[in-house]
Amino acid sequence: MTARRRSLFVVLAVAVIALVAVAVVVAGNLFTAPTTSTAADQPAPPPEAAAVAPQALPAQPVHVPAGQPPGTVRLPQGGTAELVRKEIDRSGTLPVPDGVDEATWWGAGLDAPKGATVLAGHVNWKGAIGPFEELWEARTGQPVTVVDDAGKEWRYQVSEVVTVHKDDLPARARDLFGQGGEHRLVLVTCGGRYVGGDLGYDENRIVIATPA
Repeated sequence: MTARRRSLFVVLAVAVIALVAVAVVVAGNLFTAPTTSTAADQPAPPPEAAAVAPQALPAQPVHVPAGQPPGTVRLPQGGTAELVRKEIDRSGTLPVPDGVDEATWWGAGLDAPKGATVLAGHVNWKGAIGPFEELWEARTGQPVTVVDDAGKEWRYQVSEVVTVHKDDLPARARDLFGQGGEHRLVLVTCGGRYVGGDLGYDENRIVIATPA
């Protein structure tokens, strides 16, 4: 893996590690998959509900926004990327997506009442411009939608757009990527001046969106 390919995600991982250092109370959520509701967590159905045969229940239609397949994010100007769920590995690195058409998903689930759902994608790769490049044109009030693997649509609205030098990112990690506070979608990409090495580009563009 080249230094340029790793740059966005190494810096993001460092920021998350810094977040652990200043907020130990949420460390369990930062390095493990976020807690989401599962069938085991749900109360047992009442006897009469359990007695209903599955085939007797009518199929429920699933609404999928036109042009947006399941498991994708649609960015403010219409670009889409496939979401790939990843966790930080033992070396402290967040695995990178394969090319510009995929985005790494880390952090809270879409149904989480609190915490950041972080989606990170390349601004460009091997001469190809990625959909996350449009984050540099994002403005507050614009829509962002995520369609999960089941086809359910989750709508967000851009509430904040920030540009952070990568040297300053660890100090802001708690506010940006923390698993506390109100639920939010955090979109991250690189940009600014290309300096090479582990940094790659010297800035991160971060777009925060809240449930619409």
